[in-house]
Amino acid sequence: MLILLERFLRKSSSSKKGPAKQAPSPEEAVSEIKNGDESRRDALIAAYSPYIAKLTSKFCKRYIDPKKDDEFSIALLAFNEAIDSFNASAGKSFLGFAKTVIQRRLIDYARKEKKHRQDVPYSVFDYESDDGAVYNIVETRQSIAAHEAGKAETARRLEIAELNGELGRFGITFQELVELSPKHSDSRELLISIAIQLAENVELAGQLRATGKLPVKDLMEAGSVSRKTIERNRKYIIAIAIIKSGNYPYMNDYLRVEKNDNKSLKEVSR
Repeated sequence: MLILLERFLRKSSSSKKGPAKQAPSPEEAVSEIKNGDESRRDALIAAYSPYIAKLTSKFCKRYIDPKKDDEFSIALLAFNEAIDSFNASAGKSFLGFAKTVIQRRLIDYARKEKKHRQDVPYSVFDYESDDGAVYNIVETRQSIAAHEAGKAETARRLEIAELNGELGRFGITFQELVELSPKHSDSRELLISIAIQLAENVELAGQLRATGKLPVKDLMEAGSVSRKTIERNRKYIIAIAIIKSGNYPYMNDYLRVEKNDNKSLKEVSR
């Protein structure tokens, strides 16, 4: 970085008037550099140093001193990187391509520096597209995340309402289910495993929905548990079986978490 900066400072002191009238276009200069004429690189960087400084200052929303500010060094390296990676066949001008590379590198730099995270405003992450439209990368991503979170919350509440209606057919309220949820993880996992066996047995699950009655004898044999355990937790087993055999993706995800984290059903009903 220091070598490139020293070369720029040395060359720019004798090139403040910008490119000569007969100088090649940026695209032509880059082509000559790629063909081995490295002397063109220094000339091109020096000629467009005001452009690099202006673009960096605009991005940072403050004056950038080429001799003092790290941001200019980052932009200078990015311009040099653009020379090496520019592809004329892509149909984009070199300066437009260089601008994109510079902005990306400055964004990366700002994210990595702790001091930038603390005192640089969101406007630093403003990005100007080729058509002149300006948008903020951070705010755009946050808006998308908030929108998706809102959709998920709405879907979750609708799912809970639908489940509440189906449980009502069995005389079970969601609030009651919250109160009946076993407090000990071992007991909860046992009851969930019994309910899953019921849900995965098409015949028994169909019988449950058709009659509203729990096939106690079958569950005793399948789970090696007592009648007392099943009857005492009848409503909880039915509710879990309904969730596992129905179209309740959020509740099913919750049950997987519940099994590992010892949570209660109160959290999902909020």
